[in-house]
Amino acid sequence: MSATVKKAGEVVCEHPFFRGLEASFCDVICGCAKYSHFQPGEYLFREGAPADQLFLIREGRMALQATGPGRTVTFQTLGQGEIVGVSWLVPPYRWAYDGRAVEFTLAIAMDAACLRGKCEADHDLGYELMKRFMAVLIRRLQSTRLQILDVYGEQA
Repeated sequence: MSATVKKAGEVVCEHPFFRGLEASFCDVICGCAKYSHFQPGEYLFREGAPADQLFLIREGRMALQATGPGRTVTFQTLGQGEIVGVSWLVPPYRWAYDGRAVEFTLAIAMDAACLRGKCEADHDLGYELMKRFMAVLIRRLQSTRLQILDVYGEQA
């Protein structure tokens, strides 16, 4: 007997980011999902490109990177159970940094235009998702703050 393969949409609400989301909301957003995978070193997105997806990491790790004159700095590494990409939420919908797979990564890719449309059509859904995204942004901002203090704290 072979195992049943779940559709990407069925996996969405099992992801920690969406866990506990009202079932009717989950049903609505699942139509925006598809399976995706990335090889080590492959870019999920590049700074300045259209931010047209949100990624739910199922397995593997990926790095968020900023590129400056002569160097690239990894400022955060994300793994299983985390989300990647919030630039799809705010106009002009362009990536503010690079996202690159550190190891083989399985993800659910959520179509950004689809999600924005569903949030616009149902403001209760939009508000629920915005609360979840804000919590992620605050955690990541705090993490970046701690990194900066660790690097530059003794120089002050």
